[in-house]
Amino acid sequence: QVQLVESGGGLVQAGGSLRLSCAASGGTFSSYTMGWFRQAPGKEREFVAGVSRCGGHTYYADSVKGRFTISRDNARNTAYLQMNSLKPEDTAVYYCAATPWGQTARYWGQGTQVTVSS
Repeated sequence: QVQLVESGGGLVQAGGSLRLSCAASGGTFSSYTMGWFRQAPGKEREFVAGVSRCGGHTYYADSVKGRFTISRDNARNTAYLQMNSLKPEDTAVYYCAATPWGQTARYWGQGTQVTVSS
């Protein structure tokens, strides 16, 4: 139904910034709740941030509040995660996710590696 393609990951030093992008195709982008999750080696996947369909509501894990910002541009069918003040503990594979309106299923992107060096 929806396909998600991520970009923007890479290697950055502690204190630096990255912006992840998630381009969606298929379905109606504006009907999807969008989110970002991450999974570090040896750990379970965890919620990072979410944004409502119209972009008016955002949600963040406590670990990233004040440092990360999720946003979306419905005209471009793209969601973003701006990551500032990065820490080594932010190192993980970051996944974009979409949940269509009226569904509980979650669709995933392929993941993109973010590595923060000390």
